Amino acid sequence: MSPSIEYPASPTVVHVDVLHGVEVADPYRWLEEIDSEQTRDWIQAQNRLTFDYLAQSPARAQLVERITELWNFEKYEVPVKRGGRYFFTRNDGLQNQSVLYWLDDLAAEPRLLLDPNRLSEDGTVALTGWQVSDDGRLLAYGLSQSGSDWQDWYVREVDTGHDRTDHIQWAKFTSVSWTQDGRGFFYSRYDAPQKGTTYKGANYYHKLYYHRIGTPQAEDVRVYERPDQKEWGFDGRVSEDGRYLVIHVWRGTDPENGLFYQDLKDPDAAVVELFHDFDAGYQFVGNDGPRFYVLTNQAAPRSRLIAVDLSRPGPAEWEEIIPEGADVLQAVTLVGGRFLAAYLHDAHSRVRVYAQTGDPLHEIDLPGLGTVTGLGGRDADPETFYAYTSFATPGAVYRYDVETNRSTVFRQPALAFDPGDYVTRQVFYASKDGTRVPMFISHKAGLDIGPDTPTYLYGYGGFEIAKTPEFAVSHLVWMERGGIFAQACLRGGGEYGRAWHQAGTKLNKQNVFDDFIAAAEWLIANGYTRTAKLAIGGRSNGGLLIGACLTQRPDLFGACLPIVGVLDMLRFHQFTIGWAWTSDYGSPDDPAEFEALRAYSPYHNVQPGTAYPPTLIATGDHDDRVFPAHSYKFAAALQAAQAGPAPVLIRIETKAGHGVGKPTAKLIEEAADLWAFLVQALDVASE
Repeated sequence: MSPSIEYPASPTVVHVDVLHGVEVADPYRWLEEIDSEQTRDWIQAQNRLTFDYLAQSPARAQLVERITELWNFEKYEVPVKRGGRYFFTRNDGLQNQSVLYWLDDLAAEPRLLLDPNRLSEDGTVALTGWQVSDDGRLLAYGLSQSGSDWQDWYVREVDTGHDRTDHIQWAKFTSVSWTQDGRGFFYSRYDAPQKGTTYKGANYYHKLYYHRIGTPQAEDVRVYERPDQKEWGFDGRVSEDGRYLVIHVWRGTDPENGLFYQDLKDPDAAVVELFHDFDAGYQFVGNDGPRFYVLTNQAAPRSRLIAVDLSRPGPAEWEEIIPEGADVLQAVTLVGGRFLAAYLHDAHSRVRVYAQTGDPLHEIDLPGLGTVTGLGGRDADPETFYAYTSFATPGAVYRYDVETNRSTVFRQPALAFDPGDYVTRQVFYASKDGTRVPMFISHKAGLDIGPDTPTYLYGYGGFEIAKTPEFAVSHLVWMERGGIFAQACLRGGGEYGRAWHQAGTKLNKQNVFDDFIAAAEWLIANGYTRTAKLAIGGRSNGGLLIGACLTQRPDLFGACLPIVGVLDMLRFHQFTIGWAWTSDYGSPDDPAEFEALRAYSPYHNVQPGTAYPPTLIATGDHDDRVFPAHSYKFAAALQAAQAGPAPVLIRIETKAGHGVGKPTAKLIEEAADLWAFLVQALDVASE
């Protein structure tokens, strides 16, 4: 234990599991009882230590002030057009939650539709989903409390702002999709959890329902379920012409999915399993009658767009509309008789426009090296909207005229800084096995870079999620203070398609950690920083990344921030939606995958008597995505093992979950605490 810090007592218990003939000790199993009096006392004691420590940082007050100042700019989401009306969210700067507005036309003044800030005093009730009926008259909206993934859905009249009586409970991992007549919508939910298991119990047997407006939830029609497939989940979407219910069938986080449909014109129509082998990803883009446009990576690792005739759906009959190219085809939308295709080129966005025949037309000019989101709309719409962001540029929203290929600013925030004061370059480095890996490096223009430059290296590397340029106030503050922000694009992500993802999964997961370690070594070898000035951080699966690299190479880093991480790789599948991650991690129930998981599981690879770098673990006590006991157990083990003087602390946010819907006030406090810790830790490490 560190001689300079007295950690709260974390009693050990004798608990040993025998897995595939191997004895696995779990001395902090009691921390999985997250609502027990013993655990709650432990949380309070840990938070007292952490917040007392952070309060001593001379930089913290300055950080809170500057982060608050920079955070105070207008933030807009991309508008959605329904019934000739435009709907979008806006945050005036420091509101805890963004507010939903609507316009009759683009020149009109926005009208308030829903302000979630009025639903709780502390801002912990969040608007986590919303959909407007085709005629623009009714809003279905989902709320969550304290960061939970559980949602309650309601219905509001757009013209009056009044709620109807509709109330949907126990919805999770779902949006809603209105029928064309606006009389109801499809949604998915789980059965109500048993008492005491709301934030801990495993989620199985997703079910797809239809809710008719004005009726109680008990009368909702169960449209589709699979009692024989407890891990399947369903996302129902009504086609633009109102003819089909298209059902995206998912198995946890596995990118290989099924695609089913039901003919809504026939009340007795059965659900047809169009793609049911789960051999690739299949995303419904749109349709021309019984001709479905589908984005798929079947026989195309970087994806392609195909047309499928429902009367002849076999692969031999598919028509290729947009073939696979050198870049990853991330998404396709059908707007104004054009296909808008969003690509990733070395982990940054490009957007190309195609005729409905698949003939290439032109490319949308973008402001620079950044990320584009949005591009939604309907086939009959003459316009779409997209947001563009980069490491130093907050999201500006543009209106794109499909016919003229012209973008104009819809909303752009006024800023308290000049994005031109910052630069981003992309480098490529070799991982342990020689794989070429990209990394973005951002900092103030003219920064005198050398071994003493504080550097924050961020990564994720999982679930086919690409880490692209993205603005964050906290990263800007780090750069403003003379630091480098580096983001490595690791295997396991989606930066280069299916093969890149699979190279970082299951038995190949160590590649992800090797890629990240190689990024750190490259930064040091090329004179950007040194170990004492190098911090690493990541969230969720990125928290696993930091935990694994911390335990594998404690000598390489000056400070570590594993945030809401998956850290016990032998029990992650036991809680909430953790079972769904076996598609990426493998399963502890499989002997070969168990050995691979055990080899890098952060909790199981903490070594007593090791000098670990300064570490601040962060989680939320209501996190029902990544069970908070992952962080609790890892913190207890790391504190007990620490042989050096560096602090090992855990910051446990109360009334907060995995991060979605976290109020602005909590986000600012968290960012200030993380940077205050790093400022102090890197200075201490350099002495």
